[in-house]
Amino acid sequence: MLDFEKLGAFYLGKRVDDESGDVGDELVLYDSKDLTTHAVIIGMTGSGKTGLGISLLEEAAMDHIPVIAIDPKGDMGNLMLTFPDLAAGDFEPWVNARQASDEGITKAELAASQAALWKKGLAGWGQDGARIAKLRDNAEVRLYTPGSSAGLSVSVLQSFAAPGKELLADADLYRERVAATATGLLSLLGIDADPISSREHILLSQILDHAWQQQQSLEITALIAAIQNPPVRKIGVMDVDTVYPPKERFELAMRLNNLLAAPGFEAWLQGEPLNASSLLYDSSGKPRISVMSIAHLDEAQRMFFVSMLLNELIGWMRAQQGTSSLRAILYMDEIFGYLPPTANPPSKRLFLTLLKQARAYGLGLVLATQNPVDLDYKALSNTGTWFIGRLQTERDKARVMEGLEGVRSDTFNKQKMERTLAGLGKRRFLLHNVHEDEAVVFNTRWVMSYLAGPLTRDQISRLAAGTAPAAASESASIIPPGSEKESGSASNSAPVLAPSIRQAWLPADGDDLVYYPRVIAAADIAFSNARYKVDTQRKCLFTAEVDDGPVSLDWDDAEAMALPADRLLTKGVPGASYAACPSAITIEKNYAAWEKTLKQWLRQNQAVTLYRSSKYGLSSEANETEAEFRIRLQQIASELRDDAIAKLRERYGSKALTLENRLLRAEQAIDREQQQSSKKKLDTVVSLGTAVLGALLGRKRISSATTSRVGTAIRTAGGARKEAGDVDRARETAEKVRTDLEELNAALEKEIASLDTAYDAQAEKLDEVQVKPKSTDIHIGLVGLAWMPYRRSADGRLSPAWNSRID
Repeated sequence: MLDFEKLGAFYLGKRVDDESGDVGDELVLYDSKDLTTHAVIIGMTGSGKTGLGISLLEEAAMDHIPVIAIDPKGDMGNLMLTFPDLAAGDFEPWVNARQASDEGITKAELAASQAALWKKGLAGWGQDGARIAKLRDNAEVRLYTPGSSAGLSVSVLQSFAAPGKELLADADLYRERVAATATGLLSLLGIDADPISSREHILLSQILDHAWQQQQSLEITALIAAIQNPPVRKIGVMDVDTVYPPKERFELAMRLNNLLAAPGFEAWLQGEPLNASSLLYDSSGKPRISVMSIAHLDEAQRMFFVSMLLNELIGWMRAQQGTSSLRAILYMDEIFGYLPPTANPPSKRLFLTLLKQARAYGLGLVLATQNPVDLDYKALSNTGTWFIGRLQTERDKARVMEGLEGVRSDTFNKQKMERTLAGLGKRRFLLHNVHEDEAVVFNTRWVMSYLAGPLTRDQISRLAAGTAPAAASESASIIPPGSEKESGSASNSAPVLAPSIRQAWLPADGDDLVYYPRVIAAADIAFSNARYKVDTQRKCLFTAEVDDGPVSLDWDDAEAMALPADRLLTKGVPGASYAACPSAITIEKNYAAWEKTLKQWLRQNQAVTLYRSSKYGLSSEANETEAEFRIRLQQIASELRDDAIAKLRERYGSKALTLENRLLRAEQAIDREQQQSSKKKLDTVVSLGTAVLGALLGRKRISSATTSRVGTAIRTAGGARKEAGDVDRARETAEKVRTDLEELNAALEKEIASLDTAYDAQAEKLDEVQVKPKSTDIHIGLVGLAWMPYRRSADGRLSPAWNSRID
């Protein structure tokens, strides 16, 4: 089978013959680049809409394109059910036990039949287990359940993160984010708030704006406190207490507090932070398909989560560089209620913003619905691709016809379109793409994922268990000497040391603390290299243990801290106890020696690591991680591939057009009586053995100018003479042109094979370049004694108690 990934094409299915209704051999390929103008999938229940959506996302994964899929119905988790071996044992946990019982067979027998069915189905569409294995290798699928512990948890209410500087610089987008966050939060409280007249909305917006303008994230506890004691004293020209009296503000704070205290609500505070980048890529830069299952939530909770997710995605989008290639996909399996034609829920403005602006950043939206009449017409006008399946009502058909006519009024044939829509069956869709010259009816291919239907809570838990991130803690590795047993030498106060020994305390959470001594060091390091365009600075903070042995301190054993040096305190928590100090840490002259060895150690061990791609001759930037660089390389590869395919399409398209015109004239001269040199005849002629030409040029080879030239060729052929000699010559010409088309197809196939476009950024071995600092570029700001707080548990054990969170 053709390597679709080399062409940047999604394999969706096979074309259905307009007259016979049979599925032909012509593949329906869809340029991934076209998805930057967004798509809508419309079809009633049972039309195959979910299967088409899953196949679209499978193709995205094959092309290294990450996806965030919002799943209100619970079906998209099936993307995790991929079995390269197609073994019955892999299917058995996921088959329906009730179905087996109804059919009078065991689960194992049903699993065997499903495995055989999937193997046969895939083979019928030119696929196999090897393609499933590649799908699994290319992207990681993760299943999140916000507000529930069934799947992977995502923390939405733990903190309202401050938007990035790119979004802050856009006043309109920033206001939308503030308003949508306030509206979504109030919707959780059952308050239908108008942004203009609702004092609850105005107050929350003021609080969020005050914190975010200072680049401070706002924790939910801080938000409750700010409602009672607002950081602003005036709203407009009036005092805040006049607009919203303290007693009534307290009632709002209590409602929010009671919501947090409700059983099960702690799930909204746990798990990974809601971060678009980590939803789209793993820590190595490998693409992800993150399924956000919200079927278990009520309507208010769904709206809140979707609004928060869209807010986060818009912020991520604005931090990206512009591109004309597809970078990522946002998929929603049922858009009903989130983008209505008249009402204005918080999600609506956010979706409209994405539909208008996301194209410039390579973010494509795919919105599925069975209710086209409940979609905003502005949204429909911003979608370039329509996948239309079987529709339920005449009203639905009328709305679709109205939308299609608005998208392409110049070439729209209303009567033909009505006939086409009326004849659609299960798994058959009309593909209408503004980037192509004709609509096409196709049968969707067999999906690689096993379609088990909506997943149960137990099934979700089982799937998520295999993808749960390992818990990690910066502080867990720093264990004080003797922490496994209580030391009898603890004191109620810090020891008296020489005034020149600088002491610092780490911020601590909680009571019943014990401070342990360590050496702490802070340094500012500058890195510069003209060749690799490096000019950056790094602030470092380290702690190291000291003992009374021959080597009292070894910087190789030092621990890096995430805490900024300006967060260190000058005194400890009252009532805490202090462990005894090693004698070496109390000697004043040791600190000067440690500072000297620290500078040497930093010179040898601190570096800016750059990553270099030999394939593209590019190096990472100074503050770019390896994962971020691989993501950038993958995007560059996609852009270069799209450019290469566009040039091939232009070059071979003109050659194919010339041959097509010659063949048309010859065929009409042979049998002008039949007058079949229509566009359908042209399609038949071109498909003659030219599979690769068809795949590359597809439905894009006929432009309006081309159509005009084809019409001229047909009219010219109509004047051909009937003499036998002319007919013989025409037959010779037709045969020669067919040979030329086959040769053109072979040449194109060879050129595609030589294209180096099937790039996988994860597979490239990157060279590392170390840029180390000069001694003169290392400034030591502090070498002193740090008091590290630990909490004593009921059984006498100690655990780290410092707070290194950066607000």
